[in-house]
Parts: sequence; C-alpha cells; structure tokens
Amino acid sequence: MTDRTTDRRLSRRRYLGAAGLAGAAGLAGCAGAVGNPGGGNGSGGAGTDGGLDELRVAYMPIYPDMQYFVMREEGYFDELDADVTGKRFSDGPSIVQASAKGDFDVMMFGIVPAMIVMDTGIPARITAANIRDAMQIVAHESFAPTFAERGADAFAAFEEREGRKFTFGTFPPGSVPDILLRFWLEETLGLDPDADVNVKGLAGAAPVQQALLSGKIDGTSIMEPVPTAIEARGAPYEPIAWAGEFMPGQPAAVTLMHDRLREGDRELAVEFVRQHRRATEFALSNPDRAAADAVAVIGEEALPLETARKAMDSRASAFVSDPHAIESQAPTFAEYAARYDKIGSAMGVDELFDFGVWDAL
Repeated sequence: MTDRTTDRRLSRRRYLGAAGLAGAAGLAGCAGAVGNPGGGNGSGGAGTDGGLDELRVAYMPIYPDMQYFVMREEGYFDELDADVTGKRFSDGPSIVQASAKGDFDVMMFGIVPAMIVMDTGIPARITAANIRDAMQIVAHESFAPTFAERGADAFAAFEEREGRKFTFGTFPPGSVPDILLRFWLEETLGLDPDADVNVKGLAGAAPVQQALLSGKIDGTSIMEPVPTAIEARGAPYEPIAWAGEFMPGQPAAVTLMHDRLREGDRELAVEFVRQHRRATEFALSNPDRAAADAVAVIGEEALPLETARKAMDSRASAFVSDPHAIESQAPTFAEYAARYDKIGSAMGVDELFDFGVWDAL
C-alpha cells in the first residue's frame, strides 16, 4: 500500500473544550512542542498542565496493529486526555525513515524497526506487545508437498527442476517478516538464505499480496490478513510453516513510546496501554466487530469484510498486550538485526523494554 492517510479522533479533552465545561479552557490550550531529548523536533503539544495535548501515532494496515483499529473505531482513543492523530505507513522501515526527527509519540510496528529507531538515538522504549507468533511461511501449492516430504532438501530439488532458486518475496530487509524468514531458513532448515534461496524485499503487505497473486514469487513470510486474503482470491499458495511452531513467543509488532510520553507524561502513557489492553481483549472476544474495525481502517476494497473475519480465526492472529509475552525471543531478533547491520550491536531486554508502564496496570 503506497498511499499514506491521516485520520483524527475527537478526544475527551477536545470534547470538554468544545462543551465549555469547567476547567476545559486550560486543557484546550496548546503551549507548543515539548522538549525532545536525544534529537527531533517533537510532535506532542504540551498542555498548561504539563501533559501532552496530542499524541501522534504511526501504524500499519496489518493485523499486528489490530489494537489501533479497535481503539480508533470503538472510541477508546476518546478515553485519553489527549487528541490522537494516526498516520498510516506501508511497512516498518518507512516508519523508521519518518521517525528520524522523533515526530511520533507512539509507533505501532515491528520489533526490529523499533530497535532501529532506538539505535538511531530516538529516546523510546517498547511498552506493549501487539501480537505474537504472527508470521506464516507461505509457498506455492506445487512446492508444498515436496517440502512436506523432503524438508530443507526441497529447495535444492526446486532449483534443479526449475533451473533457478526458490524466490521468497517479503517485507524490506530488516523487517520482522524478513528476519523471521532468515531465522527459519538458518535455524530450522540449516540453509543459507543468501545462497540457497532468493529473498526479495517488497514495500509492504500490498506489494507482497500482488506478487503472490501474479505468480512473481514462489513464497513469502507474512502476517495476516495476507494469507487469508490470497486464499480468498484463489491464489495457489498455502502455509508450510508457522512461527508459533518453530519460534514460540515470536515477537512481531510492538508499541514503541517516545520518552516524552513514556517518561514525560507517565499517566497518559499508562492510560494508552490500558486502552491497548482493552482493545486486545475486545478483539479476542468480539472477532466480528474487530474484523469490521479493521475493514473500516484498512478499507473494504483492500480487505473485504468476509476475508477480515476469516483472518481473525487464523492461528497467526494471536493478539497480546503484555510485553512480557515476547520478552524471551526479543534478544534473538536483536542478534539478527545486528548481524545484518540494522543496529550497531545486539540490544538487551533492558534496552528494549519499559515493563513499568504495563506493570502499572
């Protein structure tokens, strides 16, 4: 998806200001940008009470950001004492590029791009997980039986038969789907992802889906709703592996908070995560409504409601909020990110997470 759209929600603070209730005038005032330690211009406006008047949220149109869809459509953002502005990006690396000035208060994207943002010097920490075990390895249906029978040797057999290497198309290098694919090839199959197959970086979920539908790639590492969407379109692909089997607790998308929110307005940070947890619980207990929320944000042309609902039943739609749920495997992704020069050195759990926001709930 190449277009980027901006959406706004009415917060309780703005509502009170519009209604002219007692004390609202002070809340409605905006004193400009707050300080941004570590570089960047900052984006959240500081109210007269010292808190943030506005939260800018970067997100992606994929199921690992389901909490954003629910919070927006179910009105949970209205419970926050700040206006929420959302901006959509096609992939995590695009958010990394846009975050260079530190303009976002909250970024909902892959854990590897989150590491890259922190490694560049933007002061931030992960305060919530969005999903775990989210990736599925998908391959052409003609390859799947060979893989089921021969495992890793199926790729050499493919090359001998086709006269070319098997081509995976997934998110850009350094993204979670890319690193998860490389981990699977190396650690589970004992293959060299740079020699035994081709790994092609594509600019987000929509290009991956289009490449599958047009038969330009042989397989992918991808999250929902793409596997369900291509199945609904009758494309000849099927899952051959799932992260929950070969890397239980696999980190995928996370909620990264800038320090001006995480430390500068701790109460608001906790309330954001509270609504995040509420959205997770809603998605798990109300899949019909959550699917409709996803369609409302992503767009029905890109994601028909029937497909959205079916994707909610996928084993890869394992929504969570508790950051402890992805703690054990986070260092693995950090090691891979460092190996592929996405970050300067592997980051430890203490460098990645601020569990205190979640634990405050």
